[in-house]
Amino acid sequence: MTLTNKVPEQEVHDMFDRIADHYDQMNDIVSLGTQRLWRKKFYKEFDINPGDFVLDLCTGTGDMAIADAKTVGPSGNVKGLDFNEKMMSLAEKKIRANDVEKEIQLHQGDAMDLPFPDNSFDQVTIGFGLRNVPDANKVIREAYRVLKPGGKFGSVDMSQPTNPVVKVGWETYFKIFPQFARIFYATSKEYDYLANSSKKFVSAQKLKEMFEAAGFKDVQVTKLNLGAGAIHIGTKL
Repeated sequence: MTLTNKVPEQEVHDMFDRIADHYDQMNDIVSLGTQRLWRKKFYKEFDINPGDFVLDLCTGTGDMAIADAKTVGPSGNVKGLDFNEKMMSLAEKKIRANDVEKEIQLHQGDAMDLPFPDNSFDQVTIGFGLRNVPDANKVIREAYRVLKPGGKFGSVDMSQPTNPVVKVGWETYFKIFPQFARIFYATSKEYDYLANSSKKFVSAQKLKEMFEAAGFKDVQVTKLNLGAGAIHIGTKL
């Protein structure tokens, strides 16, 4: 499995510009409609407390940041970071609609080189983002750096099924996946990218090892949909 995304970063940025308006629907299709359920499962396992200072990486259209903000409340704070301005403009609309403008500040930036000091946050979250960055290891290391001791880094993302039957079905699904492009007016190229970034991402076990290599301890792994997705939670001691 590759640990890096070989598509040039500017090309990925431009692609997200083109699909931003339909990104949520496209993620629903990639995950067979289960990504929203996966996020709910994530928040049952990932402890965020009122008053926490939280960083949401690759915040995209803001769903994870909004969920974080509703938990930390007015005594806490959430910073959502993403490299794509158009995605963040959609996040701003969602933030206003959910009345959490005071709790969230959005920052345009690189998840591999965070513009925050060491030991800044109580918790760091990332949803469906590690598979789209040029180097997931750098993002994990940066999450570790900006966390306070005792803080946790939680990720929910696609993964690799280990059950042979499920694996065959998963591979077959991704072969027909680009045909959905016409539904949301995206080109097959965009769908090919999202499909490839999902099916070529590292296994749950490999991602666990990457968390540990960055320094995280007690890394918990929860597989979703028989391994099609996974939650990883690591603690900075």
